[in-house]
Amino acid sequence: MCTYLTEKFALEGSGKGARGWFRLNEGTVYVDHPVHAPYAHTVNIDFRNPALGASARVALELTEEDALALADAIHAAVKSAPAGLASRNQ
Repeated sequence: MCTYLTEKFALEGSGKGARGWFRLNEGTVYVDHPVHAPYAHTVNIDFRNPALGASARVALELTEEDALALADAIHAAVKSAPAGLASRNQ
């Protein structure tokens, strides 16, 4: 079952694709059919810079368990560092 529900958010960062590093400014998270992962549905996470074209994209297709583990790991890593260390205002 496709939910067609997409969470979209602005971001500032960099990603590495086939042509090297590029700036990222958009993220999306949705549950849908994967392109490559061997599952019927996955949590799909895309980091993109639409102004640079379709190749300026870093994509993840994760099981829900792995997506939640990734979210937990991100929270733990940020919480363990000094507050503001990796902030936009550093």
